[in-house]
Order: sequence, then structure tokens, then C-alpha cells
Amino acid sequence: MDPLPIVLPDPSLVVLIGAAGAGKSTFAARHFAPHAVLSSDGFRAIVGGDPADQRATRPAFAALHRALERRLAGGLLTVVDATSVTSRARRTLLARATAARVPAIGIVLDLPPDIVRARNRARDGRAAIPDEAVTAQLADLARTIEWEGAAGWPGFAAVHLLRSPAEVDRVLVRREAASR
Repeated sequence: MDPLPIVLPDPSLVVLIGAAGAGKSTFAARHFAPHAVLSSDGFRAIVGGDPADQRATRPAFAALHRALERRLAGGLLTVVDATSVTSRARRTLLARATAARVPAIGIVLDLPPDIVRARNRARDGRAAIPDEAVTAQLADLARTIEWEGAAGWPGFAAVHLLRSPAEVDRVLVRREAASR
């Protein structure tokens, strides 16, 4: 199969969008250097001691947003690995990209729900998210794709929608110097 190219302006903000278990962290590890990825699970582990500790979410995201601001201000391509399935979650990220005058690129992992749920249950080294939460995230993602897609994904310079594991496996990420 032919590669599926995704061209990213460098610098830019890359927002990985998808339910828990969709493969965002695996995608990030495959295509980006570890220092370029800001993971909500990683920040939960830093501030709360456990990547699955949902009680640490608020301070974890505050720290993630501060790190994002610093990286974007420094002209560094930055990837946010969080569900980002609601417009509210994306709005804060997009505002930081706008303030730093860098484009935001969305990569949506909209895989079949049965695959997402199975992957979530089999999470390697991390606690599975409750099925009800994954179901809610999948519903939020479906609404996002319907509403944002129809509106042209406001705030994003480009959005890449990946709907199967085969599409995800075909992705070839290439960086290009952004025009400033």
C-alpha cells in the first residue's frame, strides 16, 4: 500500500484527537521524538504519581499548557497527546497556537469503536479507562467530526482524519519549514 503523507509545518502544534485506546500515544511514539510530545497521561503521572489518576487532571493540564506555551514560543513543533474530543478541550490548545503564531494541525484517530474498546482494555502498562468513559469519548468524537468537519475545523490549518488501523499504519509524517 502507498504511504499516506501528512505534511506538518515546522513549527506547528499537532493535536492528536481520539478516544482513550485509539492509539494516540502509539502514533506519537512512532512519528515524533519523545521531547516533542506533551502527554496528558505523562503530566498526570508527574503531578499525581499515576497516569490514570483522573483527580490529577486539572493540575496536569495546567502544567501541560504551560509547557505548550514555552515550546511554541521557542518555535518548537509540539504534539499534544490527549483525547481532545470536545471543542472546549481543543479551544485552549488552539488559542495557544494562535498566540504563538503557529499553525495547528489536527490528526484524528476515528477508529471503529470495537477496536478502541479492545485496545483500551488491553492498555500496556496503564490502567484502562472505564468503558462508560470511552463510550462518552467516542460519542463526543462523533459529534466533533460531524460539527467541526461541516464547519471546516475552525482554528486548524489542516485536519487529517484516520478511520482504520490500516490508514494509521500507512501514515508518513514529513516536516516542512513553516512560512512565517
